[in-house]
Amino acid sequence: MIKKIIFPALLLLFIPSAFGQTKYINIPVYIKMPKDTLIANNLKNCLNGFLSEKEKNNNENAYVLKEDLLETSLLLDEIKGIEKSNKYKDENFYKGYLTNIVPLDNNNYIVQISYIGSAEGLPILGASFELLAKQKDNKFYFLSPLKRNTASWKSKKIKNCTFHFKNSLNIKTASDYVETVTLFDKKLNAPNKDIEWYGCSDLQEVLQNIGVNYKIDYNGLSFNSLNATENNTTLLVNGTNNEHFDSFDPHDLWHERVRNVIARNKINKPVDEGCAYLYGGSWGIGWKQILASFKEKIASNPNIDWLSTYDEFYNFGESREKHLLVPYVINALIIQKIEKEKGFPAVMELLSCGKYEKGNDNYFKILEKLTGINKGNYNDRVWALIKESKV
Repeated sequence: MIKKIIFPALLLLFIPSAFGQTKYINIPVYIKMPKDTLIANNLKNCLNGFLSEKEKNNNENAYVLKEDLLETSLLLDEIKGIEKSNKYKDENFYKGYLTNIVPLDNNNYIVQISYIGSAEGLPILGASFELLAKQKDNKFYFLSPLKRNTASWKSKKIKNCTFHFKNSLNIKTASDYVETVTLFDKKLNAPNKDIEWYGCSDLQEVLQNIGVNYKIDYNGLSFNSLNATENNTTLLVNGTNNEHFDSFDPHDLWHERVRNVIARNKINKPVDEGCAYLYGGSWGIGWKQILASFKEKIASNPNIDWLSTYDEFYNFGESREKHLLVPYVINALIIQKIEKEKGFPAVMELLSCGKYEKGNDNYFKILEKLTGINKGNYNDRVWALIKESKV
């Protein structure tokens, strides 16, 4: 991987006479543009075009080819809104600068851009990105360097999922993952999308591979994963110290698959978590063990009022970090009942009743329609569900 040398150049960017300016990207005078003026101008204009369309839906950007859209969508998501600073309450705090152009051949270039602001006389680096530019039919298109950066990796296809890894892959766990995805998607009646999975050691490797050399939002973060979906394919770049796919969390996988089917602003979190407990457990603990712990620690108190405790989100897990919450267990029991009696489409109706809100009117409206459970009989009906449940 090419080392990035950015910071010495940043100082020059703040010398007023050091650069000329175009509409969307500032170009310092020391930048070595292609010697052919026509190519240089075309590259500059296309880069400005690409950046001018970055706030559109990713598949509408006229400077991204369809075959490059999936990995570039991930990078575009990181570039969106990059000029804004919440800290300084400025929509255009960070300005874009071209920091390097490296020719690979006559038609392909590495392009590095940085977004920099200034406060109290000091430069503040908001982000630095690396893109590939390729010329086709006298027009430059831009893409993430993900495939270039992982060209030496190995690949293994299991059904509709392709795993990309550096050295080795845990085939057993990867196969279990694919089976669980299939199970969840069938339950959700989700379209059968392909999956491209990349195993990175940590978030920094994820970012470097997709073309994010630095982003202030990720300061101090060690582990995370990024994803994008385009052209009926989901891209997952994992940075959770799971390079060989030795494990996966069915609980988190449930949430991931639900969000492919239901918009985030329609998902009721306590119901979604209830599904995740029921179908995927939590913190490596299976549903039956969660239910047993719930009955021992919480439901052993005959005087508890379930309706009054719903909004308290009482934690009976081993710690604050590895929490297990009472309303999520109650919803898991309700989901069991609904699915058994009316099938999973009815569960979907409750799941998509809208965000959790104080009073839960949206939740209880659908819940009563599906089960007859309302605020008046909630306590008695929940006690009945608990007594009927089997560990």
